[in-house]
Amino acid sequence: VQLQASGGGLVQTGGSLRLSCQTSGFTLDYHQIAWFRQAPGKEREGVACTTKFGASIHYADSVKGRFTISRDSDKNTAYPQMNSLQAEDTATYYCAAHWGASDTCTFTQYYGFWGQGTQVTVSS
Repeated sequence: VQLQASGGGLVQTGGSLRLSCQTSGFTLDYHQIAWFRQAPGKEREGVACTTKFGASIHYADSVKGRFTISRDSDKNTAYPQMNSLQAEDTATYYCAAHWGASDTCTFTQYYGFWGQGTQVTVSS
């Protein structure tokens, strides 16, 4: 099982980025997918999560209206589209997965599979 996060980089305030989480070794449709981020000196925080088949999506208040997550089952890849980026969005972003039949997802639940992080830096 592998999750490979990519797509990070340097972007100006107000700009956009789309991260990718390429998965392998499991069926994406049957797994909950979540995105987390961690800024230097801060605790890891949940950004967004989606239940199996992408049926339900939950966003952190800090990104609601600016971030949109999706998944492409054919490519076994999950994406967050991040718009209107602000300096406080600067962090290392991680994707995580968990096999789960629940109709809801949370940031505090167990996620068994994690990818390496990808750095997002927003400059003014």
